[in-house]
Amino acid sequence: MQLSILPALFIGGEIIDLVRETGLVAQAVLLGLLAFSLVSWAIILSKWALVKRARVQSGRFLRAFRRAQRLQDVATVSDQFRPSPIVGVFQSGFREFERQVGSSGGLRNPLAVQRAMQIAASEEMTRFERNLPWLAITGAVTPFVGLFGTVWGIIDAFHGLGTSGAATLRAVAPGISEALITTAAGLAAAIPAVIAYNLIGGSIRDFAARCDDFSLEMANAVERQPTAARVVEEVRR
Repeated sequence: MQLSILPALFIGGEIIDLVRETGLVAQAVLLGLLAFSLVSWAIILSKWALVKRARVQSGRFLRAFRRAQRLQDVATVSDQFRPSPIVGVFQSGFREFERQVGSSGGLRNPLAVQRAMQIAASEEMTRFERNLPWLAITGAVTPFVGLFGTVWGIIDAFHGLGTSGAATLRAVAPGISEALITTAAGLAAAIPAVIAYNLIGGSIRDFAARCDDFSLEMANAVERQPTAARVVEEVRR
């Protein structure tokens, strides 16, 4: 066990030594890439946890919705199924349904209920997509930032080679190896961000489709509700 850790410690020590020997520009680039990476990982972990909870709660809410006989029964327990985006769609549609029933005693405009659910679905997807573009920015920008650090380091290495006059590979290799660290750091920041952006984006698109399907299911449930007099009585109870 201890022997297996030794190579990793050796490699880590070599990388730390190379970072210490880099110039100020390369170190500034590495600090910038570290900031990009920390922010993107914070977004990845928070969004992944949000998507996981939303997926579980969506399944539970749909089972409760399909078992219930009245929308009022679902509305009283809907808050416990957050952060599912389907819950927001249901609550928005139910509020519009309740508003119409309470004011006129009947459902006057079913399309208004559907429009309310469409607006809620859009708001829910906007909530899920908040801060997600940062992952796309990280995936697109950090490789070029790392490349800039590498180019600057190679320029500095060749400038030092010309000053010393020792035109050998042994003289230029350390400077080039130090410069390439920034490219590796840029790729290390970009690759997880790109993978997470696509995976989380796919989950959000799946939620959007499920919200659209639920809007149709909710519209059918609204039309199956009891007569106006009984609905008013249940709402006021």
